[in-house]
Amino acid sequence: PPAAPVAAAPDEPTHAQAKLRTMKIYLGAETLDTELALNSEEIQTGMMFRTNILETDAMLFNLRYPQQAAFWMKNCPESISVAYITTDGVIQEIHHLEHNDTNNVIAARSDIVFALETKEGWFARHNIGVGTVIQSEKGPLADVFLRRQ
Repeated sequence: PPAAPVAAAPDEPTHAQAKLRTMKIYLGAETLDTELALNSEEIQTGMMFRTNILETDAMLFNLRYPQQAAFWMKNCPESISVAYITTDGVIQEIHHLEHNDTNNVIAARSDIVFALETKEGWFARHNIGVGTVIQSEKGPLADVFLRRQ
């Protein structure tokens, strides 16, 4: 059974956020209509408290600058998969994130600018691996998200 939600600190989310605006992204032959987590609140909340994550559900996080990304699953009742992505839109790492795990899953690299969360196992089921380049319907991720900052 899912663990009970962990008590929130004063600045932490307490409920799922409404569906965010979306944009199509392309991973090889696959297309995802992906929610965009762009500001600090959207990034911090992510998929917290969401249940019934579907095969078509995905969220792209714009971390704004290269970093050693770290994601956790506090108050996430379903396990998911995450891809850590560099500025050039290339998937560098794919990790399993266990539901309600409060330990960070830290990227091995310090140049991660985007993260893509999907239903658990999505990348493997769709033969998407490290080295796959992600494009958006508006062009390369860096052109869409980083050039205007």
